[in-house]
Amino acid sequence: MHGPGKPPFVKETGFRHFLSAARYSWQGFLRLLHEAAFRQQLGGFVLGIALLIVIGAEFQRIFIFAGLMVVLFAFEAVNTAIEELVDHLSPEFSMFGRHAKDLGSLACACLIGLNAAYLAYAVAEIYWR
Repeated sequence: MHGPGKPPFVKETGFRHFLSAARYSWQGFLRLLHEAAFRQQLGGFVLGIALLIVIGAEFQRIFIFAGLMVVLFAFEAVNTAIEELVDHLSPEFSMFGRHAKDLGSLACACLIGLNAAYLAYAVAEIYWR
């Protein structure tokens, strides 16, 4: 029990903060694995990396593709967080909820397009050398 004036939660500092942040991130990753879109993106990541390796892409191209995919994963996590909040705040249909979810989806779609375009460019550039 907390006495008067004492916060119920004490923020960790130093190395304990690092461990807590790592645990929260891992929990977020495990939550994101429940999303079909994220699992499909992970599959695209694995297939894209495998394709680049098979065709002999330089490390730099593989690294750029991996980096773009990590950005996509981050946006998918934010999109999922938005959906969780909207579902909690507005369980029934609402225009604000629809717009929030549509905008989060658009952000992910833009990155999927960018990643696919980069992969196509990298493959084409290797074949037309």
